[in-house]
Amino acid sequence: MTKRLASKYKITRRLNENLWGRPKATINKREYGPGQHGQRRRKPTDYGTQLAAKQKLKGYYGNITEKQFRRIFAEAERARGDTSENLIGLLERRLDAVIYRMKLVPTVFAARQMVSHGHVKVNGKRVTVASYSVKVGDDIELVEKLRQHPAVILASESGERDVPDYVEIDHKKMKGKFVRVPKLSDVPYPVKMEPQLVIGFYSR
Repeated sequence: MTKRLASKYKITRRLNENLWGRPKATINKREYGPGQHGQRRRKPTDYGTQLAAKQKLKGYYGNITEKQFRRIFAEAERARGDTSENLIGLLERRLDAVIYRMKLVPTVFAARQMVSHGHVKVNGKRVTVASYSVKVGDDIELVEKLRQHPAVILASESGERDVPDYVEIDHKKMKGKFVRVPKLSDVPYPVKMEPQLVIGFYSR
């Protein structure tokens, strides 16, 4: 098990939030942080609040590395318009995030694995980079051999979450389309995300 994958079991407890809204999340069983000092709670500082907001976004999208996240933030800052909205748009355009939104996998971690193993095509071509930035109008599909995989079928039929309107998916064919770049208010986060605090964190 990779360090990044193993850390997902601690993220929700460290942040004291059910980050993905899953019924089996560890926070539902132990409402305190990991480690021997996990039950100690202190009032967060401004820096701590901003750091937690950054950790929530990084964690939600599969515990993105700091280097990757900084690069995404820099791109959001360079683009025209609201940096907060740009940041969310860039994160939601990641191929692993799109696969997750289409309900082809149960978790974003599974989405990353599916992409890296070559099971996803964009406009008919295999893409193996989870951070690949999907464009509006791109067609996304699973390779033939994976379309009837039990885990894929189970994820597509799950009632845990809905498919947002900025993606389209035909679960019979396991094919879909990225319709538009969403705004923060469009994204079905189970917890409150505050990208403006992330801007404050990097502006210090």
